[in-house]
This record gives sequence, C-alpha cells and structure tokens, in this order.
Amino acid sequence: MIRKSTFQFLKELRNNNNRDWFLANKSTFNDIQNELIVLTGAFLSEIETFDKSVKGIQPKDCIFRIYKDVRFSKDKSPYKTNLGIFMKGGGKMSPGAGYYFHIEPSNSLLGGGCYEPDSKSLQKIRESILKNPEGLKKIIQTKPFQKEFGSEFYGEKLKTAPKGFAKDHPEIELLKYKSYAVIRNLKDSDLLSKTFFKDSIQSFKLVHTLNQYLDKILFS
Repeated sequence: MIRKSTFQFLKELRNNNNRDWFLANKSTFNDIQNELIVLTGAFLSEIETFDKSVKGIQPKDCIFRIYKDVRFSKDKSPYKTNLGIFMKGGGKMSPGAGYYFHIEPSNSLLGGGCYEPDSKSLQKIRESILKNPEGLKKIIQTKPFQKEFGSEFYGEKLKTAPKGFAKDHPEIELLKYKSYAVIRNLKDSDLLSKTFFKDSIQSFKLVHTLNQYLDKILFS
C-alpha cells in the first residue's frame, strides 16, 4: 500500500522545501494523499473490529496536514517532510489515546497511546499509576508487548519526581514519563513488504490494550 515513489517524493521535498517546487509537484502529492486516505480507511476498518470507538471516523479526519505552522518557528520551511495519521474516536484532534502511523524516509514508525497529554490528563494517569501500578504494568510487561515496543515509553522523561509525588515511590520511574505512548520503528522495506498491513494491524491490537487502559482513566 506504500510505494517507493512516496519515499522518493518526501526525499526530494526535504531537499526542495519551497512553494515553487511543491506546486510543480502537486499532482504527485495529490496521488500520495489519495493513497494515504485509502490506507487510513483500511486501517480504520480493521481497527473497528477490536475497537468500536473508531466506528464512523472518516480517514481525512485522521490525516495530518503536510503544511507547517511556521508562525512561531525559527525554521520557516513551509512543508513537513513526513506523513502522519492518528486514528481515534472523534478524529486526530480529540483528546485521549489512539493509533499513530508515521511515514518518513529511514524514520517511519507506528504505535499509539497518549503522547504529551495536557497537564490534567497527565496528572490523572500518574494518580492512577500511584493507586494501582499493576494495572499498567500488567499490559506493558507482557512478552508480546515488549517484543513489539520495548520496555520504555516514547518521549521525554523527568529527571526527578513529578511535583506532588514522593521521590522514593517504588514506581517513581514509571511516574516520571511525560507521555504514555509506545512506538515501533520501521525500515522503509517494512512499509514496502507484502505483510506490512497485516503486521501493522497486529501492532495496533497490542496498542489497543494500552489505549483501553488510558481512556478508562481519562474518561470514566
């Protein structure tokens, strides 16, 4: 479902990140965007079989724009050099946990969970871990989960205890995370393989166990 030409376009965009080049190659981008819509729709259809919360979500509501917001950035290049989708109930901008897929030459990945949640959501997750750490550990310490995503959450981690949490708490390392998200790095060849879609769905099934845990904390 992913073609070599998609990687080639993103590589060329990285070297020609300007409006003139993009407009000259807009038809290629439109073709890639349409293929991404089809892939996202296929993902959603399969995810719906084990996570009913994505039912009725449109692919376009999950795909991130390639256009950058450069208002507050020192880097004024106008376009992202990757493609990303975040699938969850309500679409990509809704709060809570979801499923993420990222296409970038030599830096693709998939995963999910809660990446950099707002302060209130992060506090809720940490308080839940404080009360019952086994609930989360039971998910992330299984052999299939660790084989797929490793033993660490993705993103920044505090160097000391979060405010209001004891430094000597037995689960302090688990409480230091600023995100409760996981990823699996992908080679370009992984995305081009015949088993890519099937393998991705198996990964998302594992992510679902984490998403269920997080959303129950955030919304119950």
